[in-house]
Amino acid sequence: MRKHWKILTASFLLATAVSITVLTVTGHPGRSKYPAEEFPNSESEEYISINGFLSNDLSSTSQAEALDAYIGKFMKRWELKGGSLAVMKDGQLIYSKGYGWADEEAGIPMSPGHIMRIASLSKLVTATAVMQLCERKVLNLDDRVFGEGGILNCEQFSDIRDKRAKNITVGQLLRHQAGFTMHKGDPMFTTREIMIWEDLDTVPDMDRIIEYALGERLGYTPGQGFRYSNLGYLILTKIIEVCSGMDYEEYCQENILHPAGCYDMHLAHNLYEERYPNEVRYYETHDATPVPAFDNSGDTLWRRYGGSNIEGLRGAGAWVASPSEFVRFVASIDGDPVIPDVLSQESIRIMTSSSDHTRPIGWARAGEDTDWSRTGTLAGTSALVKKQKNGYIWMFVTNTSSWKGSRFTREIESMYRNASARVSSWPARDLYTEYRKEI
Repeated sequence: MRKHWKILTASFLLATAVSITVLTVTGHPGRSKYPAEEFPNSESEEYISINGFLSNDLSSTSQAEALDAYIGKFMKRWELKGGSLAVMKDGQLIYSKGYGWADEEAGIPMSPGHIMRIASLSKLVTATAVMQLCERKVLNLDDRVFGEGGILNCEQFSDIRDKRAKNITVGQLLRHQAGFTMHKGDPMFTTREIMIWEDLDTVPDMDRIIEYALGERLGYTPGQGFRYSNLGYLILTKIIEVCSGMDYEEYCQENILHPAGCYDMHLAHNLYEERYPNEVRYYETHDATPVPAFDNSGDTLWRRYGGSNIEGLRGAGAWVASPSEFVRFVASIDGDPVIPDVLSQESIRIMTSSSDHTRPIGWARAGEDTDWSRTGTLAGTSALVKKQKNGYIWMFVTNTSSWKGSRFTREIESMYRNASARVSSWPARDLYTEYRKEI
């Protein structure tokens, strides 16, 4: 009998009873509390993740032998230790399989139930949380973030060097149009340098990084340019906490992920010893070298384990998930009624709208008549999820870096296109339904 990973969730409390510390925000009365009628209390419930049910045997079919062989060659060519693929069609999980090693040193093969860091695919979760709070009339995309009347109007964030920052809106953060650039490096990956520059004794947390960023000049006027910004999604993480009165991770799990049927998604930790029970080991390229630790301790560590502050990414890139659960999350924000959406049709339309001057929200690419895609890259991780016009949603993620960096996701896309073309016919089944019958 297969062993299920069981994840117990605490009672869903109204924000007035949640005992976490939030900023005292002025200009937006009541924003640190939910409207009671919008957030009904629910009883404690035991959730069982599909990750505890899935195995490679379930997707070992003759129809997909050529696909598996092609992926195997792809992984060998790019020196990938492990990878995982999930394919959904019309709301049904038709294929889910792991390749290579989840942890080679421990002798653990990759299975579809293993979870991995998904890097910037995390931004889809954060964007969904913001859009949901907009639907619940807790905030608006046009709301200003800093300064008088702003969502984060408080003493800690009052020292703003560039006055243009007072005009940054929630929508501009979501679309990477808030004026932040990386002229001194990405603050999410330069914590050691920030500690030196700012003469800090401890690693800057989310609030301290935002405070540091406000002490720098913007690279352009908000709304009049585009620069990809992890910092912007860290600020959105803070906005979600302030506006909901809940911890970011808890809010997303209780209000988005669990309703979507995703019970084994969590925020990552930094070190191998801190991994989740079914989380993989991460690997870098064969020629990678250790770097100074992110905490300025003087240690020299691998980027994947202590060289970068993965935990500090929060809503910008810190989620871990299995492809099989993440494609179900995507199906809950795609407008297709087969799997109930956690957002309204209008919110989904706004998220996926784009033009020459407007980028989609959360997604890297999206549009009314195009495929939607989101990529993610970290030391030890490359991930791509894609919702195709033909009804397929698929995701492939590795536990190994590539020398191509963020461009490696193009290789993943090409690999899947060629591999899937070799499938004579996909299995006629739904692993989601089979898993529910099993339990």
